Amino acid sequence: MFNLTVTFFLATFCPMTPTLIIVPGLGGGTEQHWYSLWERKFGGVRAVQDDWHTPTPQSWSDRLQETIEATPGDVVLVGHSSGVLTIVHWAARTGGHARVRGALLVGPSDAEDASVQAEYPAIAALAPILLTPLPLPALVIASENDPFVTFARAEAFADAWDAALVSAGMVGHINPDSGHGDWPDGEVLLSEVLHAWTPPDVVRF
Repeated sequence: MFNLTVTFFLATFCPMTPTLIIVPGLGGGTEQHWYSLWERKFGGVRAVQDDWHTPTPQSWSDRLQETIEATPGDVVLVGHSSGVLTIVHWAARTGGHARVRGALLVGPSDAEDASVQAEYPAIAALAPILLTPLPLPALVIASENDPFVTFARAEAFADAWDAALVSAGMVGHINPDSGHGDWPDGEVLLSEVLHAWTPPDVVRF
């Protein structure tokens, strides 16, 4: 009875931090990727695709919607690379979701860029990139020397999506290959957006 009472009190009077839903790009990432570390550290949930190498706007956004529906409480989406495009397609297809408090969009891939398509043909399936305002708060974190997107294009994406934009500096694709397994600066930005997107009484990480 005591445990049930405490659980009821916490659920009613102490709103908890949103669950992170991790939305990886092609390949699904590695255990050393910063978002995999966040998933374990913060108790996140991953949108797991049936085929990590053959994305389509419908199948990948449908799986994200299923993951949102299966995750109780408020959530924040964390997308990287082509996972960012998955979130954008999901938002356009669904109009958003009442429990999604915001989206952290890191290193969006430019699926329309010829050089990106040449090296990673599967990414072309996520084109065209939708350039309409997102139905949720969002922060784009972009590198100034990302081989998957120019900073000017990332700026254009953020502007079209009505999202805030932060430059991460000259840091490549913001993945383990660029030295971003553990990513303390990213955790600072995560903390800041959680404070911005959640009520002041929420319990956070």
